[in-house]
Amino acid sequence: MKIKDTVHFKWYKNLITIIVLLLLFQFSRVITNADFKQVFTNSDQIVVFLSRLMHPDFAYFPKLISPLIKTLQMSLLGTFIGVLVAVPVSFLATPVVTGNKYISVVFRFILGIIRTIPTLLLAALLVAIFGIGEATGVMTIAIFTFGMVSQLMFQAIETIDFEPIEAQLAVGATRTQMAVWAIAPQVFSQFASYSFYAFEVNVRASTVLGYVGAGGIGVILNSSLALMKYERVSIIILTILVTVAIVDKISEKVRRTLA
Repeated sequence: MKIKDTVHFKWYKNLITIIVLLLLFQFSRVITNADFKQVFTNSDQIVVFLSRLMHPDFAYFPKLISPLIKTLQMSLLGTFIGVLVAVPVSFLATPVVTGNKYISVVFRFILGIIRTIPTLLLAALLVAIFGIGEATGVMTIAIFTFGMVSQLMFQAIETIDFEPIEAQLAVGATRTQMAVWAIAPQVFSQFASYSFYAFEVNVRASTVLGYVGAGGIGVILNSSLALMKYERVSIIILTILVTVAIVDKISEKVRRTLA
């Protein structure tokens, strides 16, 4: 095939791709009844919102310190509880430790159910059961961490060196002794890394839990938006961004050290 014919072929191919994408867009718009004209008819409000959002109310920052500390405390305590429960469950979720695939299937099924529940939905359910407050936020984070970290941990267990396990079993060690002395030393650094990663994720997630009443700085963000105090919204968002960036950097350095 000549170079000229190749260029023409690619041009036609790209044109067909664009046409197909436009047709899919139009089809999606029709079946969802989406009217994009409504977005532009409210342009005046968009200008007002952005103009006020670009002027953060820095005088309001001192009032954010306490809710921000509560958010970090929620994340830390929730992560600790979630990891604490995840460690033994992750061992039970793999036949490498239990020696019984049916037990492991049961635990993996439970973990699968937990991971399928979105964080905000889980928080909303717990708020409906236990009420509004930081304790509900901690429980939400703990359950979310448990589901996520357990999955990562039992996958790490299944990639270890099996020779120490065989040596432990050959000398008559129990399953518990084998887990403690043959498996735990091989996966400890990975477990610690996953724990810090979970804390990093939870700090970001905990900032929005306040939308459903789970406490923390998200409560103030939600109320500021409801009252249309966009200058306060701006400083809250900036505070959250800086906090998350600092936590991410610290967590990344710790995880690199443990790797």
